[in-house]
Amino acid sequence: MSLPSVAIVGRPNVGKSSLLNRIARRRISIVEPTAGVTRDRVAIHVDAEGRRFELVDTGGLGLVDEVQLKAHVTAQIEVAMEEADVVLFVVDAKVGIGPLDYQVAERLRRLAKPVLLLANKVEAKRDELEAAEAWGLGFDEPMLVSATEGFGITDMLERLVEMLPPASDEPEPLGLRLAIVGKRNSGKSTLTNELAGDERVIVSDMPGTTRDAIDVAFERDGRQWVAIDTAGLRKKRRVEDAIEMFSLARAEESVRRADVVLLMFDMAETISQVDKKLAAHIVQYFKPCIILGNKLDLAKADGQTTSRWEAYVEQQLPGLGFAPLAFMSALEGVNIDQTLALASELHEQAGARVPTPELNRVLQKARERLAPKAAGKIPKLFYATQVGVHPPTILVFVNDPELFTGQYDRYLQNRLREAFPWKEVPVRLAYKPREKVELPPE
Repeated sequence: MSLPSVAIVGRPNVGKSSLLNRIARRRISIVEPTAGVTRDRVAIHVDAEGRRFELVDTGGLGLVDEVQLKAHVTAQIEVAMEEADVVLFVVDAKVGIGPLDYQVAERLRRLAKPVLLLANKVEAKRDELEAAEAWGLGFDEPMLVSATEGFGITDMLERLVEMLPPASDEPEPLGLRLAIVGKRNSGKSTLTNELAGDERVIVSDMPGTTRDAIDVAFERDGRQWVAIDTAGLRKKRRVEDAIEMFSLARAEESVRRADVVLLMFDMAETISQVDKKLAAHIVQYFKPCIILGNKLDLAKADGQTTSRWEAYVEQQLPGLGFAPLAFMSALEGVNIDQTLALASELHEQAGARVPTPELNRVLQKARERLAPKAAGKIPKLFYATQVGVHPPTILVFVNDPELFTGQYDRYLQNRLREAFPWKEVPVRLAYKPREKVELPPE
């Protein structure tokens, strides 16, 4: 079952993204006082007044974009409006109604969809007077709201829910969350659109056309997924405005939210400090990861081989030694199903549990093979038990946690991956001091 869809439309800079953020109660779309900031459709699930629906923020209608993306953005807006069950038509009460508002109104009338007209930025009496102009757009009485202040939002949601189609008793399926991260122009949006089956995310030869983190639900071979396509990262010294800073933070947040991460590379490009920063976030959050070499067709044409690129990745990203490599051409649709199958397998690995006796036998052998080194104090490992999954989390009782860090911690992780069904996922070891019975011999 698909959720009812509500599209937020309007000319640039009327507060559409602020409205979505207010309804979501968290910052989803990047909000800046610059026309054209939201270039992609940003979709979230909202629970309000006892109903759940998908809320879609679109780029501004009538947008003039410095990188010639107007046609792409306009096409996405048209798709969002066509798919919507209800349209939230937002105008700016402070500046009044302009020619672009009338153009939007005419387009909406042709759609013949339920429209809720919102006069936003109503923060003073004079704003209410300006909002009266919205009557001329030919819809019902405009509702007065302020997305930034929260004024009128509760009444608006009540009215919106009344306009939704009848609810179904069938629950919305949850999907495996797949974060697609990487440098700009590595092919993330091309892959997302291939998975979604439509141009959900703007694809352009100009790096940086995706600024928000876009959640796209899709189904493949009977399995539900949610692809999180993120703004591509670049070096911080080139971050010139708040929009770019939000995009940097959003990529890290997408890694944190994901069940599995696709770290995507253009095989013709070198691995940069930005790539290494992304890899560090994946390690920090103990996320299963596929290192994904994209544009395989172009790389082969240039004489690149998968074995040579694999050796290069191992040298540049040693912290992701557990992560498998995969190769694809997102544009040509090559190896996409195989990559998804691998992502599903990693998710299963990360959810595996092992019996405590077997876990302790493996750690006993690891300790006998190589004991941690410390000056003046004998490191002792007493007992271990698995306390969590996603990631597999092992609580290890030792005499001094400070003696089980760094290289020895990695040594134990590797021994556990060798012995248990965690071959290609990170394992988290948490050490706790204990001065009791030592781990018994095998």
